Amino acid sequence: MNYTLRQLRIFVAVAHFGSFSQAGQAIGLSQSAVSHSIKELENEIGIRLLDRTTREVLLTEAGEQLARQLERQLDDLNTVLLDVRSYGQQRSGMVRVAASQTISAQLMPQCLAASQQRYPEIKIMLRDRPQHWVLQSIRNGEVDFGIVIGPLPGDDFASEAVLHEPFLLLCRQDDVLASLAEVPWSALNQRLLVLQDYASGSRVLIDNALQQQQVEAEIVQEIGHPATLYPMVEAGIGISILPALALPLPAGGSLMVRRLVPEINRSLMLIRRKNRSLTPAAEAIWQEVHRQAGLLAYQRQRAPSF
Repeated sequence: MNYTLRQLRIFVAVAHFGSFSQAGQAIGLSQSAVSHSIKELENEIGIRLLDRTTREVLLTEAGEQLARQLERQLDDLNTVLLDVRSYGQQRSGMVRVAASQTISAQLMPQCLAASQQRYPEIKIMLRDRPQHWVLQSIRNGEVDFGIVIGPLPGDDFASEAVLHEPFLLLCRQDDVLASLAEVPWSALNQRLLVLQDYASGSRVLIDNALQQQQVEAEIVQEIGHPATLYPMVEAGIGISILPALALPLPAGGSLMVRRLVPEINRSLMLIRRKNRSLTPAAEAIWQEVHRQAGLLAYQRQRAPSF
């Protein structure tokens, strides 16, 4: 049978009011539209539900039986739909977020603090891991979403760029390049470099930048944790290339950063599984990360720290 929920609701309204016109007024339809809908329902079911006279509308026995059961079931259905809508508006529960280590150390603290104030009923579990682990944990559904360095491999993610930031030169204050306001990539030729290894999402981008700028340099150390770059460079082992998000530098040291020209940027991406909706709580935190990244970009435009 090809009846509709709308037809059933109209029938229950007519049964309740005993009138096409009053039922129509209650549900916002004309009397003729109500009458037409009842006829369609009767034709589909194959039985008369109402006896019509010039003065009133009376339920047949079949109509009385249907009206009794339908009224209760439609009430139950309405309760279910209200519960679903309430869940859809709910912003509470656990949200699991994964991010690479630099992002976790620099961007996420502000995001967590702002989220606690804005959404005190949401608990956030942050997992800081290498980028390949972040990607795999999203694929496996172990976290709700992640923040990584783009571009992304494959097309199994839904993604959104939230921040673009330049790569910078990290060197000691007594390095010859420290005297330059801006350092051309070509000045890195034949220099010793200390870089993060390929667990970092930035490493491939740095390799591509060096190749694009035709820089031939010797990579003397490949570091797993970004914080290890600072003592390596300070010890004179080599210079380094790092993203702006790695700032500020450790206090009290002899390190400094310089702009590399031409400017080459990396993108921070919010990512989640493709064709999978976030929970209301996860969607709220997703939007909060977006807001905080935008705020950070605005602050850098007004008062750049490099």
